[in-house]
Amino acid sequence: MSVLGDALRQIIATEGPISVERFMLLALQHPVHGYYTSKMPFGRAGDFVTAPDVSQMFGELVGLWAAQVWLDMGAPHGLHLVELGPGRGTMMADALRATRVVPGFLAGIDVHLVETSPILKDAQENALAAVGMSATWHTAMDTVPDGPAILLANEFFDALPVRHYVRGATGWHERQVDLGPDGALAFGAAAEPMAIDAFLAAGPGAVLEIGHAARRVMTALAGRIATHGGALLVCDYGHAETSLGETLQAIQNHAFVDPLAAPGEADLTTHVDFAMLRRTAETAGTRVTGPLAQGAWLERLGIGARARALKVKAGPDQAVVIDAALARLTGPTSSMATLFKVLAVTHRDMMPPPGFEDPA
Repeated sequence: MSVLGDALRQIIATEGPISVERFMLLALQHPVHGYYTSKMPFGRAGDFVTAPDVSQMFGELVGLWAAQVWLDMGAPHGLHLVELGPGRGTMMADALRATRVVPGFLAGIDVHLVETSPILKDAQENALAAVGMSATWHTAMDTVPDGPAILLANEFFDALPVRHYVRGATGWHERQVDLGPDGALAFGAAAEPMAIDAFLAAGPGAVLEIGHAARRVMTALAGRIATHGGALLVCDYGHAETSLGETLQAIQNHAFVDPLAAPGEADLTTHVDFAMLRRTAETAGTRVTGPLAQGAWLERLGIGARARALKVKAGPDQAVVIDAALARLTGPTSSMATLFKVLAVTHRDMMPPPGFEDPA
């Protein structure tokens, strides 16, 4: 058991069982022992690899996507380029470097990074300094100044906590984290059923996973876009339709582990419910396009041409690395190409952004 695990056992012993949502929030964001506040999780030396770690091509295309959206908005001066959960800053650094070819873009924007981890903030600062850029940091989106914005969220929504509900004989019961007979953390369920008007025909034992936190975040982001203009790009893994089932997983050292075994030592994520994000953003008064498979979207943006251009100046070993990265990002059997999806939220006055146009 981890240090945070011992603290959680004490909380439960004193206050009673806690929700899966509270467990995830503490495991990831505890100010001292939380996973994201105390670890460097990204990259091959960490616990998992994200698309920007696989290849510079991903961040470059995201940057050029943002620049084209800016042009489509009329190239406004003072636009906020915002990334939520920027990791080590790799994607933003690659994006900004690539957009140097777009006249006026870097002079017309200011960069904002929303980050709660001091460790990751230092890494982001170093990454941006390496490309001659700087940013303003925020611990929450609500301190980013008002005004038109392009918002980037790569593997952000999957880390937001969820609630689980288990179908019983008389209704849905919230799943909780409690103490087992041996004193270790264990899953249980609240005794009293809850009124949930979803999947009423589900049989006993069915599990419903609801991202209330993701819904709140999307409501705020989409509301900002509807009011001030701009766009949001969501890249994450998940399902296109709302469905039954739980997807909570823990990853440590690039392998799946028990989510309750060592809180604070492993990354906790769930699959994003893109249908819920879409419904939420549309309710806020925005235009939503997607989700599309991430691999197909990258191909629409020209990742194949970018790979060929990189290989012209690459040696044989580098060419192999570029081909491998391309296959991982777009190959038909790669989860980064198929399980990962891309969703765009824009102001109603805007046309579908790059990669989301109707192929016809």
